[in-house]
Amino acid sequence: MPGYSVATTTHRIGTEDYHIRALSNRQQFWDPDGHAERAGISSAAWPIFGVVWPAGIALAQQMSHCAFAGMKILEVGCGIGLCSLVLQRHGADITASDYHPLAEEFLRFNAALNGLPPVKYHNVAWAGPNPELGRFDLIVGSDLLYERGHPALLSAFLTCHTESTAQVILADPGRTRCGQFSTMMSAEGYSHTEQRLNFASADTPSPRGRIMNFVRSHR
Repeated sequence: MPGYSVATTTHRIGTEDYHIRALSNRQQFWDPDGHAERAGISSAAWPIFGVVWPAGIALAQQMSHCAFAGMKILEVGCGIGLCSLVLQRHGADITASDYHPLAEEFLRFNAALNGLPPVKYHNVAWAGPNPELGRFDLIVGSDLLYERGHPALLSAFLTCHTESTAQVILADPGRTRCGQFSTMMSAEGYSHTEQRLNFASADTPSPRGRIMNFVRSHR
């Protein structure tokens, strides 16, 4: 991609390999057309989308052995799109979404790199209406709660885009805002379970990462 240093890595998810073109490091910023300013993304935050994060790998592994027949699925904050590619390969009705102006281009390239058809994609912000996006039976995402306002923004977004009976699965690397988010989801009628584990490349003496599973049977 012009203006960026990229690298292709291979990730073993379940029993299959996925080849992912991503940014080669997290210090890159190239925005001659002003996309970052219009999107309100700082130069420091700009490259975050283009990295394969440990939480994203954990979510992709989770999706590689889930049953989702008949479900309409959304990945929110898809970034580089590994989880969406796993779901696409497994025949899911998957839509990817992100707010970063470059996410769709990387996702399209990576789908082709893995011999997959293009993944349906929407550029959406959590704040504000997204009437064309619709509602989903299952929404998944990874490492989404890293800023103070994210629990409220994400829970409001989910309220707008989940069916009355719905499931939400999030992979989080151990950030402090999970409790606040879980409380907000409980107020929306979701029950909550979680699995603690060390994500790939996490060098910690105790499990910090978690897979959070929210289920609502009716609303």
